[in-house]
Amino acid sequence: MRYLARTADGRPLLGDDVGFVPLSAVAPSLDTVRDALSQAAIGTLPAVDAASAPRIDPEHVRFGPPLDRFGKLWGIGLNYAEHAGDLDENRPDEPASFMKPNSALAGPGGPIRLPPVERTERVTAEAELAMVMGRECRSVGKSEVENLVAGYLPVIDMTAEDILQRNPRFLTRAKSFDSFLVVGPAIAVPDDPLDLESLTVKTIVNGRVAAENEIRNMLFSPAEIVSFHSDVMTLRPGDLFSTGTPGAEPIEPDDRVRASVERIGSVEAPVVR
Repeated sequence: MRYLARTADGRPLLGDDVGFVPLSAVAPSLDTVRDALSQAAIGTLPAVDAASAPRIDPEHVRFGPPLDRFGKLWGIGLNYAEHAGDLDENRPDEPASFMKPNSALAGPGGPIRLPPVERTERVTAEAELAMVMGRECRSVGKSEVENLVAGYLPVIDMTAEDILQRNPRFLTRAKSFDSFLVVGPAIAVPDDPLDLESLTVKTIVNGRVAAENEIRNMLFSPAEIVSFHSDVMTLRPGDLFSTGTPGAEPIEPDDRVRASVERIGSVEAPVVR
């Protein structure tokens, strides 16, 4: 696995399971992580071993969001049958998608900022696998998606459930408060085709696993999600798809939330008001 990341002050990095090097030390023509997305999608990222600089232990790196600015932020609701049942919702026949504003995004470490209680009294946190697009595409089939996605990262998605329960038309507002999407520190770029279906996604609050499920139990696979939405609009490098959660957990100030995606990584953030 290779990883594309940025330091908190914006320096682009390329890493592997041992450590990180400046992206420019291995690919001088790539000035930003965004510049590397297309190479990540088609499997031509250079090896970290080829760098002209020594690896840095990730423990010594303060990470920011892996992109200076993401593109479209898509979310998929009710994508695990068990989660839909928990919410007393019927299984959707098509992806139950929504979009979030870029202002909702927070980098690794958050924090997750709860809105004032007069706005919402019940916010839930949800761990999800996210995909980052690496190449522009329109109306593509599922078999083409593997060479269009740059990589994957864990995210924590939030929902103001009491707002949503008042009226399903309030979904956008319920999902769009500042800090309601915390992205992981690095985009994981598989060296070989990755069997996503066998991986487990976990929502963890205060060290307790609140929900978990395998990606194989999604109603719509990651490839189906990209293919479906490519028939709606042009997808571009940096667009992000958050593919749905195995389960949500109510959160309060002083909680710590962690999204863990097997083999991909994890992201954690404290909750404040």
